[in-house]
Amino acid sequence: MDVSFLGGPRPQRGVGVVAPFDFALDRELWRWVPDEVSLHLTRTPFVPVEVSLDLARLVSEHETLHDAVQALAAVAPEVVAYACTSGSFVGGVAGERAMCAAMSQAGEIPSLTTSGALLEALREIGARRIAVVTPYTQSVTDSLEEYLAEGGMTVTGRAYLGLTRHIWKVPYRDVVDMARQAVVGATDALFISCTNLPTYDVIPQLEAELRMPVLSANQVTMWAALRAIGAQAVGPYQALLDPAARSGPAGMSVSPSGPLPVTDPVVESMLGVVEAVESVVDEPEAALAGAASPGPDGDPADGLDPGFGTGLGEGPYLDDSGGPAVG
Repeated sequence: MDVSFLGGPRPQRGVGVVAPFDFALDRELWRWVPDEVSLHLTRTPFVPVEVSLDLARLVSEHETLHDAVQALAAVAPEVVAYACTSGSFVGGVAGERAMCAAMSQAGEIPSLTTSGALLEALREIGARRIAVVTPYTQSVTDSLEEYLAEGGMTVTGRAYLGLTRHIWKVPYRDVVDMARQAVVGATDALFISCTNLPTYDVIPQLEAELRMPVLSANQVTMWAALRAIGAQAVGPYQALLDPAARSGPAGMSVSPSGPLPVTDPVVESMLGVVEAVESVVDEPEAALAGAASPGPDGDPADGLDPGFGTGLGEGPYLDDSGGPAVG
């Protein structure tokens, strides 16, 4: 059969992505990508090290990045993004810039990292006072705070989970709970760290509730990569992606007498979802994923390992488990 009348395939634009070996959220990255752009992912080699500053350094070594970018260069992406927050902030601002230079030299392709994209995004929305949410241990969270300070940002509050594995299984309600803990005082924006932590659907809900822009690791990575090739990331009512949202309900401050009235039907619908999340989070036995009952595969029903512990630090968990997971 003659199919020449179809005229395809359409020209393809490519974005290369280097991710840590245990990255599990390929599908989430794709949700920010418009139809005319393809993602080309590769991963760093496996190393049997639990999530820590040591692991962050291992997955961001220049030799490792060189090999990954050279592999991606075979399919000619227009830009390469290193999708790992901890791996790109562990060396500070100078270390992040050196990573970009090493990747660009390896493939002769413009390159960026998640942490570099974060600073770019914060400047884009005019934010300097930042609340931070992470799934990391305290030491890794401290390193993120140091990186932000070096980039001219002030961390106003933070919450962390202390996890060392299975970060991609954290449910949205735990992210919401941490956000409420972290946002205190005068805050311009909230950042949810780790490319292995799911965030796509929770961003507009939190923006509607907290009345401020909410950024996440995967969001800023895709925003910056697509912007670098003249394309635009797609996402429902996310302040970073839609300048109009920054002056709408998500950009408003909460009044002394309480939240401002909601008149936008879309935002009203989002708030309804947030209230539904609240009703679940407020249940004492469901508030912490560590209290969940096991599912059929032996893991808790909410997807978190009971080895994560039940102690309280600045977040719901202590760093008392092993196994690799970075982002």
